[in-house]
Amino acid sequence: MYLVISLVMKDQLKKISKYEWELPKFGSMKVPAKIFASEKIMQAVEPNAIQQLANVASLKGIQKHALAMPDIHSGYGFPIGGVAAFDLDKGIISPGGVGYDINCGVRLLTTNLSVKEFLKKRNQLINEVYKNVPSGVGSKGRIKVTKDVLMEVLEKGTEWCVKEGYGVKEDISKTEENGKMPKANSQHVSDTALRRGMPQLGSLGAGNHFLEVQKIESVFDENIAKKWGFNKENVTVMIHCGSRGLGHQVASDYIKEMEKKFGYENLPDRELINAPINSDLGQKYYGAMSAATNFAFANRQLIMHWVRESFENVFGKTEINLIYDVAHNVAKFEKHKLEDKWKEVCIHRKGATRSFGPGREELPEVYKNTGQPVIIPGSMGTSSYLLVGTKKAEEVSFGSTAHGAGRIMSRHAALRQFRGEKIKKELSEKNIEVKSGTFKGLAEEGPGVYKDIDEVIDTSHAVGIGNKVVRVVPLAVIKG
Repeated sequence: MYLVISLVMKDQLKKISKYEWELPKFGSMKVPAKIFASEKIMQAVEPNAIQQLANVASLKGIQKHALAMPDIHSGYGFPIGGVAAFDLDKGIISPGGVGYDINCGVRLLTTNLSVKEFLKKRNQLINEVYKNVPSGVGSKGRIKVTKDVLMEVLEKGTEWCVKEGYGVKEDISKTEENGKMPKANSQHVSDTALRRGMPQLGSLGAGNHFLEVQKIESVFDENIAKKWGFNKENVTVMIHCGSRGLGHQVASDYIKEMEKKFGYENLPDRELINAPINSDLGQKYYGAMSAATNFAFANRQLIMHWVRESFENVFGKTEINLIYDVAHNVAKFEKHKLEDKWKEVCIHRKGATRSFGPGREELPEVYKNTGQPVIIPGSMGTSSYLLVGTKKAEEVSFGSTAHGAGRIMSRHAALRQFRGEKIKKELSEKNIEVKSGTFKGLAEEGPGVYKDIDEVIDTSHAVGIGNKVVRVVPLAVIKG
C-alpha cells in the first residue's frame, strides 16, 4: 500500500546549490525529488507541481531522483518538465509520464536565405506556408491516407515520408531515434485512434504549436555554430507540433485500460495510473506510444517538406537543411550510469528534451563529437534557443533538460487577461508578423502566459545540462 503523501510546501525544499533544490524523501517517496531552478523561477512554481513531483517519487521502481527541469509546471499526473527513470523489472510505465500529446516535439532548419531577402517577401511567404501547411483546431492534412498506409506510417515514421518523396535521406539521421521508434506496434493502436489520425497527418494543429521563421540574434558558441552550419545573416525555421488526435487517443485508451486492470486505489494521484513495464499491458502501451511517436515524426517531416516547397515557390531555389528534430513527450529505454554501473532503464520525459553529450551511440555521426542539438522554443514573440547536450546532463538529469518556457497561466486565465487583437498589434510593432486562425488562439498563447525563456535557458546553462549555442528571435509566426 502507498502512504498518502501530505501536502508538500515550498519551505520543505532544501536549496543544495544556486540552481538545485531537493525535496528529501518522506512518506511513501522512494527517492528524493530534485528541481533545477533559479530563485526567480522557483518563486513562480505552483505548489501543485511540486506535489506532483513528490507523487512521482513514490512510484514503484523509480531510480535515483524524481526530477524537474527549469520549465516545471503542473501537468496530468507528472509535472510538465518532469523526468523519471524506472527499473525494467520492478518499475512502471505511465501515460501521465509521457503526456497526451505524445512526441510533441520541435525541429530546427537552417537556410541560405538572408534576413534582408526574406523581409522583402515576408507576407507572401507567410501566406504561402499558411496555404500549404494546414493549421488550427480540427485541421486536416493535405494528404489522404488509408488505414493500411497509416499503419505503415506508424511503424516506419520518417522513413515512410522519405520513401514517398517527402524529404531526403539526411533527414532520417538528423531526427531523434532516426525518426522511427524500433518497438512501435500499430496493432496496439485502437481503431478510434486510427480514425482520428488518418485525416490529420501533415497538419500543425493548434494550442502552443507553431511554425516560425526566425533570425539569429546571438551566437554563444561560435565553434559549434559553425560546425553545425549556422550563418548569422540567414533565416532559420522552427516547427513545433506533435501527434495530434491520434496521440491523444492512444493516451486516453491506455489510461482507461490501466485503470480497469490495475486500479488507482494505491496511488497518491489517480492521474498517475500505470502498468508494470514488463506486463502485457505495459508492453502494449509502449508499442502504441512508440507508434504515435512515429506519427509525430512523420507529421513534422511532412510539414518541413511543404515549408521547403513554400520557400522555393516564393524565393526560387533555396537550400533548407534540417539541424535536428527532438521529442518532448516520450518514454524510452536507455542506458544510464547508476551507482557506477550502466543500467538500462525506462526514461519518462514529460515536457523535457533529451540532452546527450559527445560520444553517445544514439547520436548521428555528425553530432558524436559535439553532443546533440537541443532545441528549446520560447513563447510567441520571444526568443528560442539551440543548446548542445552535455556529459553533465547524463550524470545529473538522465541526459535531459527543459523543453520550453513553461506556462505560468492557464488558457482560461489568459483569455481573461489578454486579447488576441492586441497581441497581434504589439508583435507587429516589434517587427514580428503573425498569422493565426483565431484571435482566441493568440490570447491563449501570448508571451505573457509563459515563464521568462532566458531565465530557463540561463538555468540550464549554469547547471550544465544543456549549454547555449544560438539564440533566435521570430520574424514571422504561424499559429493554429
